[in-house]
Amino acid sequence: MPVPGSVRRPKRPTAPKDKPPQAAGEDVDRWFERRGWQVFPFQRAVWQAAGEGRSGLLHATTGSGKTYAVWFAAVLRALRQPPSKTGLRVLWITPMRALAADTARALQAPLEELLPAWRVGLRTGDTSSSERSRQAKALPQTLITTPESLSLMLSRADGEAQMGMLDMVIVDEWHELMGSKRGAQTQLALARLRLWRPELVVWGLSATLGNLRIAQDALLGEGADNGELVEGRLDKEIAVDTLIPPDPAIFPWAGHLGMRMLQPVIEEIDAHAATLVFTNTRAQAELWYQQLIEARPDWAGLIALHHGSLDKAVRDWVEQAVKQGELKAVVCTSSLDLGVDFLPVERVLQIGSPKGVARLIQRAGRSGHAPGRVSRVTLVPTHSLELLEAAAARRAVARRRIESRPVPEKPLDVLVQHMVTIALGGGFTSDALFEEVKTAYAYRKLSKEEWQWALEFVASGGQSLAVYPEYRRVLPDEQGVYRVPDAALARRHRMSIGTIVSDAAMQVKFLSGTKLGTVEESFISRLRKGDHFLFGGRVLEFVRVHEMTAYVRRGGGGKAAVPRWQGGKMPLSSELAQAALDCLQEAAQHRYDGPEMQAIRPLLEVQQRWSGLPTAQVLLAEQTESREGHHLFLYPFAGRSVHIGLASLLAWRVAKTMPATFSMAVNDYGFELLSLQPVEWRSLLGEELLSPEHLLEDVLASLNATELAQRRFREIARIAGLIFQGMPGQKKSARQLQASSSLFFEVFRKHDAGNLLLTQAQREVLEQELELSRLREALVTMRQRRLDFHVTRKPTPFAFPLMVERLREKLSNEKLSDRVARMLRELQKAAEK
Repeated sequence: MPVPGSVRRPKRPTAPKDKPPQAAGEDVDRWFERRGWQVFPFQRAVWQAAGEGRSGLLHATTGSGKTYAVWFAAVLRALRQPPSKTGLRVLWITPMRALAADTARALQAPLEELLPAWRVGLRTGDTSSSERSRQAKALPQTLITTPESLSLMLSRADGEAQMGMLDMVIVDEWHELMGSKRGAQTQLALARLRLWRPELVVWGLSATLGNLRIAQDALLGEGADNGELVEGRLDKEIAVDTLIPPDPAIFPWAGHLGMRMLQPVIEEIDAHAATLVFTNTRAQAELWYQQLIEARPDWAGLIALHHGSLDKAVRDWVEQAVKQGELKAVVCTSSLDLGVDFLPVERVLQIGSPKGVARLIQRAGRSGHAPGRVSRVTLVPTHSLELLEAAAARRAVARRRIESRPVPEKPLDVLVQHMVTIALGGGFTSDALFEEVKTAYAYRKLSKEEWQWALEFVASGGQSLAVYPEYRRVLPDEQGVYRVPDAALARRHRMSIGTIVSDAAMQVKFLSGTKLGTVEESFISRLRKGDHFLFGGRVLEFVRVHEMTAYVRRGGGGKAAVPRWQGGKMPLSSELAQAALDCLQEAAQHRYDGPEMQAIRPLLEVQQRWSGLPTAQVLLAEQTESREGHHLFLYPFAGRSVHIGLASLLAWRVAKTMPATFSMAVNDYGFELLSLQPVEWRSLLGEELLSPEHLLEDVLASLNATELAQRRFREIARIAGLIFQGMPGQKKSARQLQASSSLFFEVFRKHDAGNLLLTQAQREVLEQELELSRLREALVTMRQRRLDFHVTRKPTPFAFPLMVERLREKLSNEKLSDRVARMLRELQKAAEK
């Protein structure tokens, strides 16, 4: 069957057949018919392509039948080949351990009738030691695993023998993996599997992705000539609407509507059997769960909390309770974004802006998670300008403006780790592994010089560590085969495999020993005995720390702190920002389509009356004088990360021409520069100040790039194996890890300036933290827009949240709220005039 949008390749010879293809297909058709299910054309397309030995990528919306499209492709291949009771035949790679058990149940369902001899097993960080021992003797026919556990399997000397019958690899949620170092790790593992099994069939699954061809290339590797791109059911209806606040403020600031939307959220939950309430951060999830329970104590036991820092047993219980229809609502984070099939869920609420189209579609798909059902998500704004983002999100989803995911380029820390892994798994020769690594898309441009540097780094520690034996991790034997020479080094490496790096996490336990989950050490270190904090939906009293465990007891009433985890602020995506500018363009022409734009109309009309509106053609700039000094507000709508770089860049370029010191504040819409001295911004905001020329040098000069790179280097050093996080139960503290990485950073900087891990740290700061490419695009775009410059007497509605953002860094919550209330009263009076 021809596949829409696919590229046909020459057919490969198939393996010897046991059952005629027609008979195997009839068995599968009957299995679907008995359940009253329809086989969709895209599913048959995948079955045909895989049956002919072709690999590919399946892209389809959540809940449309992707899992069974690729799973039955594997089943049909097995039915048409000689039966096998032993040996691994299918490897299923999942990005999240939480998905593994749910996936296993879905895969096991048809096997009893179609392949009764087959067994589905799990191999993740949660797998018990007894199960690992059984798998070491004989792997199941299908194994569900994570990139980390797969790399661990490749580190075994008998890894090739274990994969000797492997027929197919399926990579689930490829869009979540491909843009990270875990994706690079997966690419390297697939390159090894293809070396061992040249006829291996590889399929990836993706639901929300803009750059499909690059995703396919990254999955299948360089030189692949059998790629098949199958577009699945993209017609699934996704409904996006918004809970409109009764009185959206004209002068917004982050979070000011938050809990005022509590009652509307309660009413939505009350009206439906099962609801997922998504938040963008774990701290926000904790607060909303607590507020819901306080408002509706009768819901105790009927609503639950789910995020990645809670203990696995708690998360498993919540997931099962949702599937069985026992819970009315779950307040959750991205921990429930992916894959888990929740058919009972009727409603999805998104607290705050999703900040990205792909994220919103993914979360919408948690409701109506079956072919033919409508997926609906309702946005709950936490400040007035999020009504604009809600209108933009509805427009972007309708037009399917989905973000692309960039593929990391040559992450050498991942490569270094992989080289040691392969040295453990039977050893390697330099030239052969170099050619193999270059077939991985992320390393297609790896030069021979970079490879030689990496080889010397793992063999001797490089120029500055050569005298230390513990950094001679691989050594060549007489035949030139590199192996790990020491059993202690092998154990240490196996315990460190992986690319997920975060702040050192402390276990949180009751004094009785019951596990609650983990919080970051930096938060616990600020607590004193008797302090209260909110975690796991409970108010806890901190007692003591012992061996990286925070012991607590149930706390009473009173004010409780909320832990802050990394990753709390997500930048606005380019696609959502563009949609917001389109909405503002219509507002500038006095068109307010949709309930969100009608609700925000008073705010936008005040903004227009006092100043103007930024659009895709207009760069809005405002200059205001206050008791604090002289303010510039600029609104490129390029996202928080880009605005940090823009604000620093402009401040530094101005400071080169005149003596000036600036304070800065940024949000997703723009940034503020505050100086004590007056600055003639109208004349300065020309082409020279916004020039992309010499951007790299100016950005490095305008920021403390060394400090940023040093922070980033800690992660790189951990992945590259320079830092060991400690034995189980004896983990090193964040302070110890930072001290160790800082020492390496300084040694390399002073004595090994050509160390490529230093270069990588700087590149990652520029590309990932400051988004240098988006920063360059923003400068080019800003120069193309017409500058609309206004001198205003008061901060405008768009300027107000930036002032609050800056004050937030200076004042405690109590003082901040008083200060904001006073500012609001003054501005409200001015608006009424």
